[in-house]
Amino acid sequence: MPDHKPILVSIIGPTGVGKTALSIRLAGQWNTEIISCDSCQFYRFMDIGTAKITQDEQKGIPHHFLDFLNPDENYNSGAFEAGVNDMLKELFKHHEKAIMAGGSTLYAHALWNGIDEIPAVSPEIRESLNLQFKQEGLGILLEELKNSDPETYESIDRQNPVRIIRALEVYRMTGTPISLYRKKEKKDTFYNNLKIGLTMDREILYERINQRVNLMVEQGLIKEVESLLKMGYSPELPSMQAIGYKETVDYLQGNIPFSELIDKIQQHSRNYAKRQLTFFRRDKEIRWFDTFRQNTDEIVGEIEEMISMLK
Repeated sequence: MPDHKPILVSIIGPTGVGKTALSIRLAGQWNTEIISCDSCQFYRFMDIGTAKITQDEQKGIPHHFLDFLNPDENYNSGAFEAGVNDMLKELFKHHEKAIMAGGSTLYAHALWNGIDEIPAVSPEIRESLNLQFKQEGLGILLEELKNSDPETYESIDRQNPVRIIRALEVYRMTGTPISLYRKKEKKDTFYNNLKIGLTMDREILYERINQRVNLMVEQGLIKEVESLLKMGYSPELPSMQAIGYKETVDYLQGNIPFSELIDKIQQHSRNYAKRQLTFFRRDKEIRWFDTFRQNTDEIVGEIEEMISMLK
């Protein structure tokens, strides 16, 4: 192996923008492997609603951090950082380059910058927040988060009470916003990290997201959620708060009619894509490409050129 640092190519961007296709193209060209940075795709049995890459679509390319957790298992960005770094140490024994692809903002940030250990939260604070959520709803908690930690408020999934309560737990326990625990000085790594961002005009992206949701429902999203519930997985689990799953549970429980189901998933998916872009746009190291205006060959060529400059 050469004596220069190996390279991790991180492909990030909003949902539905084409990260999977580009990662497959590059991994095939470089004969390397792919690490998923999509926290919903970590879970087994959750395939349709997460748009998880199929075996056929993987084209024989090894993928890591897919299907390695049951929906009721706990996981966090700190564990992801440690796990990916361990994986990369192994991959770089045989490959000069590896690829990470996905749009989970906090997990990408943890890997790129490291994460301080977040203090344990007392059960009393957690119980108090859960009780407040049940009695007063999500709006009051969102308002508190907006005032106490605007950075997290801007990037968090505002439909996900588990994430919101987690952020408020830390603030109430420590008086410090959870976002500050992710601002430690950038760590030195044993590899170069080339950050590639994918985007496209918002109207085009939103239409792609809408079509993608339609396809999920056609492919059997409702049956997938029914199956998870029959397997005994609680709707209250963090995994089941993911976009597509939470709304489908609401439909199955009779809280919303079918006529609203697709609209709500589409709206929440579009909102999430907007937050992903807002979060990643702050990182000035990301080199952005427009996957609608630039063809894949052009994007690959520019990435190859950037890699040659790192060597």
